[in-house]
Amino acid sequence: MKIPEGLEGVALHKWLKENKGLLISAKKSEMKRADAFSSHLFVDNSGCIVKEQNAIPADANRMEATLIINTTNLLDSHMDVHIPGIWKKSLKETKDIYHLQEHRMQFDKVISDSVRAFTKTYSWRELGYDANGTTEALVFISTISKDRNSFMFDQYRKGWVKQHSVGMRYVQLYLCVNEPDNKYYRDEYEAWEKYYPEIINPEMADEKGYFWAVPEAKVVEGSAVPLGSNWITPTQSLKSDSTEEQPAPATVKQPQKFDLMKAIKEARIIPA
Repeated sequence: MKIPEGLEGVALHKWLKENKGLLISAKKSEMKRADAFSSHLFVDNSGCIVKEQNAIPADANRMEATLIINTTNLLDSHMDVHIPGIWKKSLKETKDIYHLQEHRMQFDKVISDSVRAFTKTYSWRELGYDANGTTEALVFISTISKDRNSFMFDQYRKGWVKQHSVGMRYVQLYLCVNEPDNKYYRDEYEAWEKYYPEIINPEMADEKGYFWAVPEAKVVEGSAVPLGSNWITPTQSLKSDSTEEQPAPATVKQPQKFDLMKAIKEARIIPA
Protein backbone atom coordinates (compact mmCIF):
# COMPACT_ATOMS: atom_id res chain seq x y z
CA MET A 1 0.00 0.00 0.00
CA LYS A 2 1.16 3.50 -0.83
CA ILE A 3 0.17 6.68 0.94
CA PRO A 4 -2.05 8.75 -1.38
CA GLU A 5 -0.27 11.78 -2.79
CA GLY A 6 -0.98 15.11 -1.15
CA LEU A 7 -2.00 13.77 2.25
CA GLU A 8 -0.46 15.56 5.19
CA GLY A 9 -1.22 16.61 8.73
CA VAL A 10 -4.47 15.38 10.27
CA ALA A 11 -5.70 13.90 6.98
CA LEU A 12 -2.53 11.81 6.70
CA HIS A 13 -2.79 10.63 10.30
CA LYS A 14 -6.45 9.68 9.80
CA TRP A 15 -5.61 7.65 6.70
CA LEU A 16 -2.77 5.86 8.52
CA LYS A 17 -5.01 5.06 11.48
CA GLU A 18 -7.85 3.79 9.28
CA ASN A 19 -5.49 1.60 7.27
CA LYS A 20 -3.11 0.57 10.05
CA GLY A 21 -4.05 -3.10 9.95
CA LEU A 22 -3.61 -3.33 6.20
CA LEU A 23 -0.35 -1.39 6.32
CA ILE A 24 1.09 -3.69 8.99
CA SER A 25 0.00 -6.79 7.07
CA ALA A 26 1.53 -5.40 3.88
CA LYS A 27 4.82 -4.59 5.59
CA LYS A 28 5.01 -8.03 7.18
CA SER A 29 4.20 -9.80 3.93
CA GLU A 30 7.07 -8.32 1.94
CA MET A 31 10.80 -8.18 2.39
CA LYS A 32 12.18 -4.78 3.24
CA ARG A 33 15.20 -3.79 1.23
CA ALA A 34 16.35 -0.55 2.75
CA ASP A 35 17.09 1.45 -0.40
CA ALA A 36 17.01 5.20 -0.33
CA PHE A 37 14.58 5.84 -3.15
CA SER A 38 11.48 4.27 -1.60
CA SER A 39 10.25 7.57 -0.17
CA HIS A 40 11.31 11.15 0.41
CA LEU A 41 13.88 11.72 3.08
CA PHE A 42 15.74 14.95 3.70
CA VAL A 43 18.91 13.99 5.49
CA ASP A 44 21.08 16.13 7.72
CA ASN A 45 24.55 14.68 7.20
CA SER A 46 26.41 17.58 8.76
CA GLY A 47 28.59 15.32 10.84
CA CYS A 48 28.63 12.18 8.73
CA ILE A 49 32.06 11.10 7.57
CA VAL A 50 32.94 9.31 4.37
CA LYS A 51 35.56 6.67 5.06
CA GLU A 52 38.31 5.44 2.79
CA GLN A 53 40.20 2.15 2.74
CA ASN A 54 43.54 1.60 1.08
CA ALA A 55 44.65 -1.46 3.01
CA ILE A 56 44.32 -4.31 0.51
CA PRO A 57 47.09 -4.93 -2.06
CA ALA A 58 46.17 -5.29 -5.73
CA ASP A 59 47.32 -8.92 -5.84
CA ALA A 60 45.16 -10.02 -2.90
CA ASN A 61 42.63 -12.80 -3.55
CA ARG A 62 40.75 -12.81 -0.28
CA MET A 63 39.88 -10.35 2.46
CA GLU A 64 37.96 -10.14 5.68
CA ALA A 65 35.65 -7.13 5.91
CA THR A 66 33.99 -5.74 9.03
CA LEU A 67 30.79 -4.03 7.87
CA ILE A 68 28.06 -2.00 9.53
CA ILE A 69 24.89 -3.32 7.89
CA ASN A 70 22.32 -1.42 9.93
CA THR A 71 22.08 0.94 12.90
CA THR A 72 19.21 1.43 15.34
CA ASN A 73 17.62 4.69 16.50
CA LEU A 74 17.84 6.33 13.07
CA LEU A 75 14.72 7.38 11.15
CA ASP A 76 15.19 5.95 7.64
CA SER A 77 13.52 6.67 4.33
CA HIS A 78 10.78 4.12 5.00
CA MET A 79 9.83 6.22 8.06
CA ASP A 80 11.07 3.30 10.16
CA VAL A 81 13.08 3.47 13.37
CA HIS A 82 14.79 0.20 14.30
CA ILE A 83 14.78 -0.30 18.06
CA PRO A 84 17.73 -1.85 19.97
CA GLY A 85 17.18 -5.59 20.31
CA ILE A 86 15.53 -5.81 16.88
CA TRP A 87 17.85 -8.62 15.68
CA LYS A 88 18.28 -10.57 18.94
CA LYS A 89 15.86 -13.43 18.22
CA SER A 90 16.67 -13.61 14.51
CA LEU A 91 20.42 -13.90 15.02
CA LYS A 92 19.87 -16.84 17.38
CA GLU A 93 17.64 -18.67 14.92
CA THR A 94 19.10 -17.86 11.49
CA LYS A 95 21.96 -20.03 10.29
CA ASP A 96 22.56 -18.81 6.73
CA ILE A 97 22.91 -15.06 6.18
CA TYR A 98 24.17 -13.70 2.88
CA HIS A 99 26.33 -10.73 1.97
CA LEU A 100 24.94 -9.54 -1.38
CA GLN A 101 25.39 -6.95 -4.07
CA GLU A 102 22.43 -4.53 -4.03
CA HIS A 103 19.93 -7.00 -2.51
CA ARG A 104 20.03 -9.33 -5.51
CA MET A 105 19.75 -12.97 -4.46
CA GLN A 106 21.45 -14.37 -7.54
CA PHE A 107 24.56 -16.54 -7.84
CA ASP A 108 26.58 -13.83 -9.59
CA LYS A 109 25.53 -11.18 -7.03
CA VAL A 110 26.56 -13.09 -3.91
CA ILE A 111 29.59 -11.41 -2.37
CA SER A 112 29.94 -13.96 0.41
CA ASP A 113 28.04 -16.71 2.19
CA SER A 114 30.78 -16.92 4.80
CA VAL A 115 29.36 -14.35 7.21
CA ARG A 116 29.44 -13.95 10.97
CA ALA A 117 26.64 -11.63 12.05
CA PHE A 118 26.22 -10.05 15.48
CA THR A 119 25.24 -6.78 17.15
CA LYS A 120 27.58 -4.32 18.82
CA THR A 121 27.03 -1.00 20.56
CA TYR A 122 28.90 1.97 19.07
CA SER A 123 28.84 5.65 19.81
CA TRP A 124 27.58 7.62 16.83
CA ARG A 125 30.94 9.34 16.60
CA GLU A 126 32.72 5.98 16.28
CA LEU A 127 30.72 5.53 13.08
CA GLY A 128 31.54 9.04 11.87
CA TYR A 129 28.23 10.72 12.77
CA ASP A 130 28.46 13.89 14.85
CA ALA A 131 25.85 13.16 17.50
CA ASN A 132 25.75 12.19 21.15
CA GLY A 133 24.62 8.78 22.33
CA THR A 134 24.96 5.23 21.05
CA THR A 135 23.45 2.86 18.53
CA GLU A 136 23.15 -0.92 18.31
CA ALA A 137 24.75 -1.84 14.99
CA LEU A 138 24.18 -5.01 13.01
CA VAL A 139 27.72 -6.07 12.11
CA PHE A 140 28.87 -8.53 9.47
CA ILE A 141 32.34 -10.01 9.40
CA SER A 142 32.40 -11.25 5.82
CA THR A 143 35.06 -13.30 4.09
CA ILE A 144 35.18 -11.94 0.55
CA SER A 145 36.83 -13.97 -2.21
CA LYS A 146 37.91 -12.50 -5.53
CA ASP A 147 36.83 -15.74 -7.24
CA ARG A 148 33.25 -15.34 -5.95
CA ASN A 149 32.53 -11.77 -7.04
CA SER A 150 35.57 -10.05 -8.52
CA PHE A 151 33.74 -6.79 -9.22
CA MET A 152 32.65 -6.26 -5.60
CA PHE A 153 36.00 -7.54 -4.33
CA ASP A 154 37.59 -4.63 -6.19
CA GLN A 155 34.97 -2.16 -4.97
CA TYR A 156 35.83 -3.04 -1.38
CA ARG A 157 39.58 -3.22 -2.03
CA LYS A 158 39.58 0.30 -3.47
CA GLY A 159 37.52 1.70 -0.61
CA TRP A 160 34.48 2.51 -2.72
CA VAL A 161 31.82 0.73 -0.65
CA LYS A 162 30.70 3.33 1.86
CA GLN A 163 27.15 2.22 2.68
CA HIS A 164 25.27 -0.98 3.38
CA SER A 165 21.64 -2.03 3.71
CA VAL A 166 19.77 -4.82 5.46
CA GLY A 167 17.31 -7.14 3.73
CA MET A 168 14.77 -8.02 6.40
CA ARG A 169 11.25 -9.13 7.24
CA TYR A 170 9.17 -7.28 9.81
CA VAL A 171 8.04 -9.25 12.86
CA GLN A 172 6.77 -6.49 15.19
CA LEU A 173 6.08 -2.87 14.33
CA TYR A 174 4.05 -0.05 15.81
CA LEU A 175 2.50 3.02 14.22
CA CYS A 176 3.48 6.12 16.18
CA VAL A 177 1.40 9.27 15.63
CA ASN A 178 1.78 12.68 17.24
CA GLU A 179 -1.86 13.43 18.08
CA PRO A 180 -1.83 14.09 21.85
CA ASP A 181 -5.27 15.71 22.09
CA ASN A 182 -7.33 13.15 20.18
CA LYS A 183 -8.41 9.94 21.94
CA TYR A 184 -8.89 8.29 18.54
CA TYR A 185 -5.08 8.01 18.39
CA ARG A 186 -4.58 6.89 21.99
CA ASP A 187 -2.53 3.78 21.18
CA GLU A 188 -0.57 5.49 18.42
CA TYR A 189 0.28 8.47 20.62
CA GLU A 190 1.37 6.18 23.46
CA ALA A 191 3.74 4.51 20.98
CA TRP A 192 4.95 7.96 19.86
CA GLU A 193 5.74 8.95 23.44
CA LYS A 194 7.53 5.65 24.06
CA TYR A 195 9.75 5.56 20.98
CA TYR A 196 10.18 9.17 19.87
CA PRO A 197 12.88 9.95 22.49
CA GLU A 198 15.04 7.19 20.99
CA ILE A 199 15.29 8.83 17.54
CA ILE A 200 18.64 10.50 16.84
CA ASN A 201 17.29 12.45 13.82
CA PRO A 202 13.67 13.34 14.68
CA GLU A 203 13.21 16.15 12.13
CA MET A 204 11.23 14.06 9.64
CA ALA A 205 9.06 12.60 12.42
CA ASP A 206 8.33 16.16 13.56
CA GLU A 207 7.46 17.23 10.01
CA LYS A 208 5.26 14.25 9.13
CA GLY A 209 3.85 13.65 12.60
CA TYR A 210 4.30 9.89 12.42
CA PHE A 211 6.81 7.05 12.09
CA TRP A 212 6.98 3.28 12.47
CA ALA A 213 8.85 1.75 15.42
CA VAL A 214 10.30 -1.69 14.64
CA PRO A 215 11.33 -3.61 17.79
CA GLU A 216 11.72 -7.01 16.07
CA ALA A 217 12.66 -8.13 12.56
CA LYS A 218 14.26 -11.12 10.84
CA VAL A 219 17.54 -10.50 9.05
CA VAL A 220 17.85 -12.28 5.69
CA GLU A 221 20.86 -10.62 4.11
CA GLY A 222 23.06 -7.54 4.14
CA SER A 223 24.02 -5.73 0.97
CA ALA A 224 26.58 -3.34 -0.39
CA VAL A 225 24.65 -0.38 -1.88
CA PRO A 226 25.61 2.96 -3.42
CA LEU A 227 23.00 4.76 -1.33
CA GLY A 228 20.90 3.32 1.48
CA SER A 229 17.93 4.53 3.46
CA ASN A 230 20.14 4.30 6.55
CA TRP A 231 23.33 6.08 5.59
CA ILE A 232 25.32 5.42 8.80
CA THR A 233 26.41 1.99 7.60
CA PRO A 234 30.10 2.21 6.70
CA THR A 235 32.79 -0.31 5.95
CA GLN A 236 34.66 -0.40 9.24
CA SER A 237 37.81 -2.28 8.35
CA LEU A 238 39.42 -4.60 5.83
CA LYS A 239 42.24 -7.09 6.06
CA SER A 240 43.75 -9.65 3.72
CA ASP A 241 46.05 -12.62 4.30
CA SER A 242 49.07 -10.39 3.76
CA THR A 243 48.00 -7.27 5.67
CA GLU A 244 47.17 -6.28 9.19
CA GLU A 245 43.64 -5.06 9.84
CA GLN A 246 43.36 -1.44 8.78
CA PRO A 247 40.66 0.85 10.13
CA ALA A 248 39.14 3.18 7.60
CA PRO A 249 40.47 6.70 8.24
CA ALA A 250 37.77 9.37 8.42
CA THR A 251 38.91 12.01 6.00
CA VAL A 252 36.13 13.56 3.94
CA LYS A 253 32.94 15.17 5.21
CA GLN A 254 29.70 14.76 3.33
CA PRO A 255 27.62 17.82 2.39
CA GLN A 256 25.59 19.30 5.24
CA LYS A 257 22.27 18.75 3.51
CA PHE A 258 21.57 15.94 1.09
CA ASP A 259 18.22 15.48 -0.63
CA LEU A 260 18.03 11.79 -1.53
CA MET A 261 15.10 12.08 -3.93
CA LYS A 262 16.73 14.96 -5.81
CA ALA A 263 19.94 12.98 -6.20
CA ILE A 264 18.06 9.94 -7.43
CA LYS A 265 16.08 11.95 -9.98
CA GLU A 266 19.25 13.59 -11.27
CA ALA A 267 20.83 10.14 -11.63
CA ARG A 268 17.64 8.95 -13.38
CA ILE A 269 17.24 5.99 -11.06
CA ILE A 270 13.90 4.23 -11.50
CA PRO A 271 12.73 2.29 -8.42
CA ALA A 272 12.03 -1.38 -9.09
